[in-house]
Amino acid sequence: MSDASAPPPDDRVARHGDRTEADLADPEYRKGAIALLAALAYGELVSFFTIVQEATFAPRSQDKEALARVATVEFGHYEGLSARLRELGADPHEAMEPFTRPIDDWHGRARPSNWLEALMKVYAGNSIAVDFYREIAALVDPQTRALVVHVLSDGEQVEFARSQLQAAIAADEKVAGRLALWGRRLVGEALSQAQRVAAENDDLTNMLVDDGSGHGLDLAELVRLFARITDRHTRRMEALGLSA
Repeated sequence: MSDASAPPPDDRVARHGDRTEADLADPEYRKGAIALLAALAYGELVSFFTIVQEATFAPRSQDKEALARVATVEFGHYEGLSARLRELGADPHEAMEPFTRPIDDWHGRARPSNWLEALMKVYAGNSIAVDFYREIAALVDPQTRALVVHVLSDGEQVEFARSQLQAAIAADEKVAGRLALWGRRLVGEALSQAQRVAAENDDLTNMLVDDGSGHGLDLAELVRLFARITDRHTRRMEALGLSA
């Protein structure tokens, strides 16, 4: 679950009060950082299995091999996040539990029925989640941020999907309309899932929303956050010659 095309979050950090490793001594902030890492960890774990499952749609053995490599990277990300959760004194599985339903629900609602839909799910759907976590990474301490950015910075999966989709559209323009419709459905589901993850977990919400401490975002900034995510989705679709 990564997208190298999205900008790093660091240019926005200073506006929301710089966090440091010392903030991890604050129990409330620590719980928020753990929640972020846990949500991302479960996303990576599920991504491993969905990549393997959706590789069954791949028409060529080369495509299956490429996706197998991507799945291996995703599981490596999961292991790194789990190790960091343990360093912070959290049991990874207990920490991930609050996020299992919204993430599983998203994958259930966005289940592709063919190879091109599977590629679009990676390119458009998963990239929404990547953008969301990148935005939140601007609000955490440098060590946590570095791990989150590392997990999200490997864009091999998205680049693979992009190249395959571009080739398919060039070969048969009739698929463009179907892919545009599927992409619009995916972005709606993905944005709803991101909002649900943020809203339904108090620890994540408390870290995301400014309580007057100077850390976090106010309502207007939250609106702009999701507007930026939507704008990036529009640019990704335009790169394929599709309307968002």
